[in-house]
Parts: sequence; structure tokens; C-alpha cells
Amino acid sequence: MSWPQRLSEQVVLLALSLLVGLLAGLSSAAFLLTLEWATATRLSHPALLFGLPVAGLAIGLVYHYGGGRAAEGNNLIIDEIHDPQAWVPRRMAPMIFVGTVMTQLFGGSAGREGAAIQMSGSLTDWASRTLRISPAHRRILLVAAISAGFGAVFGVPLAGAVFGLEVQRKTGKHLKAVVPCLVASVTGSVIVTWLGITHTLTPDLGHIELSFIVLLKVTIAAVAFGLIGTVFSVTVHLIKLIFARLLSWFPARPFFGGLVVIALSLLWHTRIYNGLSIGLIEQSLFGGPVPTWAFAAKLLLTAVTLGSGFVGGEVTPLFVMGATLGASLALLLHLPVPFLAALGFVAVFGGAANAPIACTIMGLELFGVGAAPYFLLACFVSFAWSSHRGLYSAGESSSRSLYLPWCVQVLRRQSAVANIP
Repeated sequence: MSWPQRLSEQVVLLALSLLVGLLAGLSSAAFLLTLEWATATRLSHPALLFGLPVAGLAIGLVYHYGGGRAAEGNNLIIDEIHDPQAWVPRRMAPMIFVGTVMTQLFGGSAGREGAAIQMSGSLTDWASRTLRISPAHRRILLVAAISAGFGAVFGVPLAGAVFGLEVQRKTGKHLKAVVPCLVASVTGSVIVTWLGITHTLTPDLGHIELSFIVLLKVTIAAVAFGLIGTVFSVTVHLIKLIFARLLSWFPARPFFGGLVVIALSLLWHTRIYNGLSIGLIEQSLFGGPVPTWAFAAKLLLTAVTLGSGFVGGEVTPLFVMGATLGASLALLLHLPVPFLAALGFVAVFGGAANAPIACTIMGLELFGVGAAPYFLLACFVSFAWSSHRGLYSAGESSSRSLYLPWCVQVLRRQSAVANIP
């Protein structure tokens, strides 16, 4: 290929990357605004929680009878990057948008990145089909769509750019996607900010001196961060297995899952674990009072919500688990609560998603560069102690199956027998 042709190709790819960022930014902004409404409505009308089983039944019916391949979620987008089979369904975007908002409105515990990535991927593939993009460029744009959705919904453009490359686990095959990922992620994030959407407030940790004792304590905490990500993954798959064994008709699973969420909420006499639980993150990061076992309660409620068939993301709940676990460990390890909560915020997700580089960068974007060595250490130690299955199983490297804890391997075999995604 001559240099004029290469230049022309790069210009086209740059323009398409801007389009991907535009689609991700606009869809994420609309989604975040709707989530704000859903959260405010739920908090002002606590009785909405009792409608969660009906909402679950509705979500289950739509996904069971009309979802098709869209029910595969984020893994479908990653599969289409690795081994293209068919276009990402256009219905994926509205289904995940409405389904996630319903989950949040009625008190399910789930996140938002799943919706952002799926909307971005679905809209990007629709544009690729409409514009008759080549298969090679289509794959690059899908990687960029993951970056754009993540960067836009969390306001972390640099971490988003790396996340799209890192999470699909075959970065070496998509080096051409580096610039498109960066352009799309920055564009999406800028659009969300330009439209006046604000993200979770995070403190600047300032400069933190390197200390052997602190490094040792952070390493100990990071092991716990990695293990809690593994516990979350195992718990979600165990609950999926239990519901599949007990209820063969899929729409019934989120219905009864909603009943379990109601029961747990009433048993705990609090609603702080329902929805996104952003308040718990802010309390942890700014040194406010946080229940010692908040991370375990959030883990269980999220596992029941997602394991029973509700839709949404896992990332924000993992942020909550990490921040609250960090806050609890800070008291035991005699470290500043905001410092260890911030490390937990990114490290639990870094281990669970097998994306330590992106999460290290996220830590620097959100909390400043003064604690960079500690973010790097926490994210990679957490990654080393995680199950390596990852939130997005389609992106898992097959060679890493050798290192999966036996309990995860057993659950995966049982899930395959029961035909559970």
C-alpha cells in the first residue's frame, strides 16, 4: 500500500473514530441523565422496591423472547472483535438502556458500564453496516466503541482508551486500534462533559511519599482486593447456576431474584446497597462513616441481582466494594481511609476485569499522580490474586485457564452443562 493510500486510510479511520466517540458520548449522556432521574425517583418513593420482581419479570420476558444474541451482552461485542460472525443486533442498545434503568429504578444492585459499552458497540456496528465499513475497520471500531463507552460513562478518557485494548485480551492483534481508541474515548468523554453531566466526586490524594512499610501494607490490602473480585465472580456464577437449576423458565429467575433482593433489603433495614450506592463510594473516599461489612453486603446484593437475570454493569458495584473494603482495611492497617479506599476503588475492578493497566491509569485520572506507585502496585497485585476469569469471559486468554482457582473451574463446567452464559 502506497503512503497516499495509507494516509487516506488513516484519515478515514480518524473520522470514523470521531463518529464512534460522538455516538458513545450522546448515548452515555442520555443514559446518565436517565439514571439520575431513576435514582432520584427511587429514593423519593421507597415503595418502588416492591415492584422489583415485576420489573424483573418484564426484563426476563423481553430478553428471553426478543433478546436473541443481544442477551450475550458485552461478551458478544468482544466475540465479534475476535471472530466476526454477524452484526451486533441494533436492538441491543434500547434493550440494555431500558433494562438497566428499570433495574435501578426499582432497587436492583447493578452498575452502568455494561449499558454504556453495549450501547456504544451496538450503535457503532449499526454505523458500520450503514456506511459499509470493511471487516478490518469494523473490528477496530468495535474496540474503539468499548473504549468510548467506558471513557464516556466514567469520565476517564485515557483509562477508557487503554481499557478497550486491554479487556479483549488480544491487544497485539489490534495495534491499529490504539489511536482510534484514544480519539473515540476522548471524544465521548468530552461530549458528556460538554453536555453538563457530572461524575462521582473524587479527592486528589496529593503526593504520598514512598515507604517500605506503606508498600507492604498496600500489598496486603491488594491481595484482599484481588480475592474479593474472585469471590464476586464465583458468587455471581454460583447464583446463576442455582437459579438455572431451580427455574428452567428464564423470565421467572429475575422475578424471584427481585424477591430475594427485597428480603435482604428488609432484613438489613437499609436501602444503601440498592441501586448504584454512590453514597458509599463518596463516604469512603472522603473518610466518612461506612459499615465495616458494607463490601460484603454490596457483593451479595449485586450477585443476586445480576445472577438472577437483571441487566446492568458490574463495574460500579465493584467500585463500591473496593472503596468500602479499602475503608475497612485502612482502620486495621493504620493507613489514611481516603488513600486505601481510592486504591480499593480501582484495584478490585482491575483484578476482576483483568485490566490492571487501565485501572492504574484510572487511579491517576481520578485521584492525581501523587500516589502513582501505590496505584500500580495495588492494581497488579490484585490482578495477580484474581481468578483471571474476568468479568468479560469472551476476552479471556485460554492459556490462563491453568491458573483458575479450582472452584471457578468447577462452576464454569457446571455452567456449561446447564447452558448458562
